[in-house]
Amino acid sequence: MSNRSGSTITLPASHAVIAPAINGVHVAESLTEAQIPEHVAVIMDGNGRWAAQRGLRPTDGHRAGTENIRAAIESFAERGVRCLTLFAFSTENWKRPRPEVRGLMRILSSTIDREVKPLHEAGVKLRYIGQIDALNASLRRKIDAAIELTQHNNRMTVCVAFNYGARAELVDAVRRMVADGVPSDDITERTISDYLYTCELPDPDLIIRTGGDQRISNFLLWQAAYAEYVFSDTYWPDFGERDVDQALAEYANRTRNFGGRPAHAE
Repeated sequence: MSNRSGSTITLPASHAVIAPAINGVHVAESLTEAQIPEHVAVIMDGNGRWAAQRGLRPTDGHRAGTENIRAAIESFAERGVRCLTLFAFSTENWKRPRPEVRGLMRILSSTIDREVKPLHEAGVKLRYIGQIDALNASLRRKIDAAIELTQHNNRMTVCVAFNYGARAELVDAVRRMVADGVPSDDITERTISDYLYTCELPDPDLIIRTGGDQRISNFLLWQAAYAEYVFSDTYWPDFGERDVDQALAEYANRTRNFGGRPAHAE
């Protein structure tokens, strides 16, 4: 198992976001930099149902989902999000029908071919988290090449979670701690975080799941301990700027206590 890194996107500190009117009501007039999450993670769900509604194959839905990735990255970057993690393929997705899995692998390969250069030119630094050793050699080389090409970019970090599972990540962290001979008395929450695939990333502030379902699906279990969640009914291929603004506006209206109590509370 390998810890891979990806893309970084950085915007001016003074950047502000104007949220649109939704159903005729302005959800938020403006969001300041302090109200924008540093790290957003997205469970890109609903591709198959999007395809089924149109009488298409599941792989057509996955292809449409990948074609929405660059626009989504740009939307989050323009609003000041510094790190974006996209959950593309889980360790459990291998259980899907073999033709669908093969199609997903081909789509990932073609997406890398199509998107890496434009993302690099846009200043995105690409990262990868997951069990890369389970992928075929050609795909591994493409992932490594994309990471190397974009490693010095600093506009935003985009982290692709492919063949990723949070439980597998935790098992791998424990195994590597044992292999490194870390004494049990030295194991702290910080130590565990340092052995995760995401060790160089901040914990997510906001996790968005598209497609209408409301579950975590084995995604960033440790890192998301205090994340805020927004569940969108929009299928991922249709998730656009309006949905981004709505999610960010909802996040801005939350009070994050991290287990404490607001100063004004009794």
